[in-house]
Amino acid sequence: MKLVFASGNPGKIREANEILCGRFDVVAAAEAGVTEDIPETGATIEENSLQKALYLYEHTGLDCFADDTGLEVEALNGAPGVHTARYGNPSGKDFNANIDRLLREMEGIENHRARFHTCVTLILGGERHFFEGIMEGQIATERHGNGGFGYDPVFLPDGCDGLSAAELTPEAKNAISHRGKALRALAAYLLAL
Repeated sequence: MKLVFASGNPGKIREANEILCGRFDVVAAAEAGVTEDIPETGATIEENSLQKALYLYEHTGLDCFADDTGLEVEALNGAPGVHTARYGNPSGKDFNANIDRLLREMEGIENHRARFHTCVTLILGGERHFFEGIMEGQIATERHGNGGFGYDPVFLPDGCDGLSAAELTPEAKNAISHRGKALRALAAYLLAL
């Protein structure tokens, strides 16, 4: 089954293919002819996920899925949340600027609890289906590791002996990650059809 993923992020595409283990032919939006930036103007990650999936479906007519993820930091009242990707640079995605801003805002704060929350929207035969995943952890005081992408160098997942998500192998990260959980739920749904 061919599924178009509403993403141009190579890290996300790689993760999706690893998690779905070749059971589905996952292709990037650009491979389906959608090369423009897909709008993300929702007030929640669920709205953004749905908006991206609908955009892709309307422009390709193909079965597709989209995700949106928010990093929710307790001490920051859930921020950056829906603004996770553009937290440090509202005009564009800049992961280093995002991490720099987050670390500045966490200075002097004792509570570092945080979680990643992902919503995946699948549009299959025109019908909408939603899947969620959460990864609990805390924010580190500095960057650790060179793997992963996004906030991985400063996110310490629960149960990983203080290692950042950027220090985990891709397999270890996918086994516990928010996106991994949501994509496994999507895969289970598809396999049950």
